This record gives sequence, structure tokens and C-alpha cells, in this order.
Amino acid sequence: MRNAPHGPVPSPRGPLGRAPVTAIVTTSLLVVGLAGIIYVTVAGQAHGGWAPLSGMLAAWAVFVAAALAARRLPARHAGTFVLLGSLLLGGVATSAPPVISSDSARYAWDGMVQKAGISPYAYVPADQALESLRPGWLFHEPAPGENCYTHPFPTGTVITTNSPDGSPLCTAINRPHVPTVYPAVAELYFLAVRLAPGPEVGFIAFQLAGLAISLGVTAMLLRFLRRAGRPAHQAVWWAWCPLVAFEAVNGAHVDVLGAALAAASALLLAGGRPLRSGVAFGAAVAAKLIPVITAPGLLYRKPGRFVLAAAGTFAAAYAPYVLAGGPAVLGYLPGYLREEGYVGGGTTSRFALLQVALPAPWDVVAGILLLAGLALHVWRHTGPANPWDGQVLMTGATLLVASPAYEWYALLLLPFVVLSRRYEYLLIPPVLTVMYLTGGQPYATWLDRLLLAAAALLIAAAAVWRRRRARTDVAGPPLAI
Repeated sequence: MRNAPHGPVPSPRGPLGRAPVTAIVTTSLLVVGLAGIIYVTVAGQAHGGWAPLSGMLAAWAVFVAAALAARRLPARHAGTFVLLGSLLLGGVATSAPPVISSDSARYAWDGMVQKAGISPYAYVPADQALESLRPGWLFHEPAPGENCYTHPFPTGTVITTNSPDGSPLCTAINRPHVPTVYPAVAELYFLAVRLAPGPEVGFIAFQLAGLAISLGVTAMLLRFLRRAGRPAHQAVWWAWCPLVAFEAVNGAHVDVLGAALAAASALLLAGGRPLRSGVAFGAAVAAKLIPVITAPGLLYRKPGRFVLAAAGTFAAAYAPYVLAGGPAVLGYLPGYLREEGYVGGGTTSRFALLQVALPAPWDVVAGILLLAGLALHVWRHTGPANPWDGQVLMTGATLLVASPAYEWYALLLLPFVVLSRRYEYLLIPPVLTVMYLTGGQPYATWLDRLLLAAAALLIAAAAVWRRRRARTDVAGPPLAI
């Protein structure tokens, strides 16, 4: 008879061993450190240059370390740990007004205007017809002897004039003399967020809404991972990502809504629900337009039903605004596309890599043709077995080719990174951050091109490596002789 082991036999549900405890402590320290970096960065209230950039890049470095450490978390605690970390980082991000963007000031104004029963497309913010709606945290008319920097807004101050009388006006809203650029579902979201708060409630309303949506995406990804039999720690690539903390929560960008709806559309379609998927996709496009680039990777299952549901949802969202204002629903979109260099040339670094070889407007033409060819490839090769690969490819390649210098556009990419496990695409958001915060510098153009090229090459190299590894796995080991 075998001798009984000395001491009690540890139960699988008993106390944690030394290795899991070490993993929990290490990961916790890294997440707390990441929270500290986020707090220092947003509390600094610097709106450009190296101060916020250094904080954001430091956050990315600590985030990668924390995400790697999370792989060793005990499986039964990982999901809770992911959610708690997401809540901590998001809560810290709400501790100060938006640090590098004032876009949520326009969101708030559009919501307040709609709450008063007025179409957001009907008037520009500087129009005195809506003077009675202006809260002090968004507008200020300087008294004699004052200027717009006597009482600056925390997100930056725009010096403008009232319309039509031309008197001085200070505002936190950028482009106050143009109509809103945001589409219908975004406007409905702005109204929903501003329905309950009074006019004195500031940026925190949209920051909390962004936090709620980001936590919802985390929960959605955790649910998918559990059903797919994948480890819960993979969700940290969304949940703890600095891009989510800085841009979905602190910056409160509506892009997080578009990303959430696009991810929901992809998951619903993979689950065999093309009609619901189409509804989510139509709402995503009507929230920010950019999610339309994910369409080629969503046409692999009953595309007719999907397209009809998407088109119907998009039209239904716009219907009340079209009835109220007709063509005015286009807002500033045509002017914005020209301003950003997507139409008729421009002074920005859009299509930066193509500009190396092609002058305007041929860089835009070549970019559109290149992306159209890629869309055709993704449409033909995406199937139900692993649709996320095509979706992350289409989204990531569009960001690299079109090169918008707004890092919050990359929020759309992150859920597909988690779903596909193509973590190399996380090179793109920090590149866009550098582009945004160094814009206007004499070295910016070449720095942009260098970083975009490096990211594209590394992503391509990772794709080649994955393909070779897949071939090796299929071939199997050599036969023994």
C-alpha cells in the first residue's frame, strides 16, 4: 500500500498557490501604476505638445506590461479582475475635463439644443437666436477690459464673434460658426445624455456615458470569450487600453458608441442573426460614419437581409431630422471633408504614405482605389469560420492608408483586435496619437510617414509569420523514417 502524502492535499478550489498570488499582485501593481499615469496626464490639462504625449506613450508601455502579466491570472478570477481594472482606469479618466479635445463641448451643445426642441442642424453655436440656451461652462461674452483668456475654458478657448451682431464671444466649442457635423444616431445619443442633467452639468455627463459604454463593450467581449472557450484575460486589450481611457472616457468621443455598435454587429452576425446585426451596423454608421469600413467583413451571411436592415435603420434614424430640416442634415460634413484633405486636396497629412510618391489629388484617388481593392478582397475571403481577421484587416489598413490624425478613430479597431487576436494592429493607435499631438511641427510630415511605414511593415511581417506558421501546423512534423 502506498504511503499517504504528508499534510493535507490542496483542493483545486482551495487557497491560491504562490504563482497565482504573484500574478495577481504583479498585475494589480501595474494596473494601479497605469491609473496613476492616466491621472497625472489628464490632470495636467496640457492641450498639445510633449506633456500629454509623454504621458500617453508611458501609459501604453505600462499597459502592454499589465496585459502580458494578466495572462497568468487565475482563470476563475480573470473576468472580475478585467472588469474591476476597467472601472478603475475609466473612473480615473473622469477626474478631469477632456485633456486634448473639446469635441464633447459640441456634443453637449447639440444635446441642449435638441432638449429645447430645436434641430441641431438649424443653427450654428455662435448664432444669437440660441443665446438663452448658452451655459457659462461653454460660452462667455467678455466684459469691457476682459478678453477670452481672462476666464479660459479647461478644454481650450475659441475666440469668435456672435452672429449676426459681431460682438466678441468666447466658447469651448470648436468651429462655432459652422453647423454640426455629426450624424443622426450621434445626435440622438447627445440628446439622451443631456436629457437628465441640468445645463450647469459639464463635461462629466459625456465622460460617464463613455465609461458606461466602454464597460458594456468589456462585458460583451468577456461574454464572447467565455462562450468561445477563450481566456478572459484577452479582453484587457480593450478594457485596460489607454486609448479607451483617454479617448472613450476622458475625451468622451462618440466614436466609442460607433465601436460598440460595430462590435455588436459583428458578434450578432457570427451568432447567426443577420437582421439584428444589420440594425446594429446601420446604427453604428449613423453614429459616426466611419464604421462603414467594416462592411466588407460583414457580408458573408445572408447579405441581403443584413443590408436591408442596415439601410432601414440608417434611414429611420435620419427621418425626423430630414423632416425637420431637409438637406440641412448634411451639416458641416462636406466642408469637413474638404478641410481634412479627403476631398479637393488640403493642407493635412491624410494619405501621408501615398503622398511620398503621388501629388494631390492623385494620392486620394490612389488611396480610394487601394482601399476598394482591399474591400473586395475582404468581402471575397471573409467567412463564418473566423470573420474577425477580415474585419481587423479592413479597419487597420484604412487607418494606415487614410492616416487620420485623430487617435480616437482607432477605437473602432480595438474590439476586432480582441476578437481576432491580431495584437500587432495595436501599433496603429499610438502612431495616430503622435500624429495628432505633434501636428504643425516642422518635422511632423516626415515623422508621420516614418511611423506609419514602420507600423505597416511590422503588421505585414506579422501576417507573413502567421501564414508560415499556419502552413507548418497544417503540414505537421516530418515523418519518421
